[in-house]
Amino acid sequence: MNGPMQTRPSRFAGRRDIRVSFEFFPPKTAEMEKTLWDSIERLAPLSPAFVSVTYGAGGSTRERTHSTVKRILAETTLVPAAHLTCVAATRADIDAVIAGYGAAGVKHIVALRGDPVGGVGDRYAPHPGGYLNAADLVAGIRRQCAAEISVSAYPEKHPDSPTVEADIDMLAAKVDAGATRAITQFFFDNDLYFRYLDRVRARGISVPVVPGILPVQNFKQTRGFAQRCGASIPAWLADRFAGLDEDVATRKLIAAAVAAEQVLDLVDRGVRDFHFYTMNRADLVYAICHLLGLRPEAKVAVAGSSPLPEGERVPARSAGERGH
Repeated sequence: MNGPMQTRPSRFAGRRDIRVSFEFFPPKTAEMEKTLWDSIERLAPLSPAFVSVTYGAGGSTRERTHSTVKRILAETTLVPAAHLTCVAATRADIDAVIAGYGAAGVKHIVALRGDPVGGVGDRYAPHPGGYLNAADLVAGIRRQCAAEISVSAYPEKHPDSPTVEADIDMLAAKVDAGATRAITQFFFDNDLYFRYLDRVRARGISVPVVPGILPVQNFKQTRGFAQRCGASIPAWLADRFAGLDEDVATRKLIAAAVAAEQVLDLVDRGVRDFHFYTMNRADLVYAICHLLGLRPEAKVAVAGSSPLPEGERVPARSAGERGH
């Protein structure tokens, strides 16, 4: 019998078969810039498969995406995946962005329809002369380059889709156009993911369908994201965070427990790939990765920053801006 001071090795310790990727959004202010790069510095030694950078509809937002991607390429050894949407741009405009990514050395694009210019809830309308949807965008990217292309998937269907089957038809169209991976919208009930995966496989879609994990940094904010993107918030999850609006320390502990339960259950059920929506915050994501057995293997240089610490069932989205 194990005594209180005895320990058992974790079944995840030292694992090398679990792969992770991290999503960031481009900063708007100097303070947000520092937070972003502190987070990249913290997570980089975990050697993610790639890090993605979200993309907005406005010109200034697009420029922030481009500059963030370029800095990741120039100052780290990380592999950036640049988001690209169809919103508010002609085909020529988007093709120029694709060409620019190629020239900069970007070899992975996350292709999304994007949200309407007026925001979630407005009816989406393609830009005149623009790409019609994400499948059309994927085809456009594939015509121009051999980049890896990731697309979105929705265990609870996209809000604009009339049915789950129609939603899966759209995923099939994106894969037929050249997508090589799907990343899901966040979810909190793992059964939703596995039921969705069964339907996707039954449809003949064989690309990896990587679960998107959103650690709950702020429950009110997460609930707002869920309402906008059609994701459900289980009653048990709301109950766990009830009464903690002003108790930041306890909220962080609950958030870590919730995320740990979710990812460890997914691993136990055969999942080996995870995409984390970091919200540009590193600590909670880093802790979850540690529980998964991921350890820093080497220092990853980030120019201009302080030294870094030492340290299926599936084969091999920010919380918003996905769209079909």
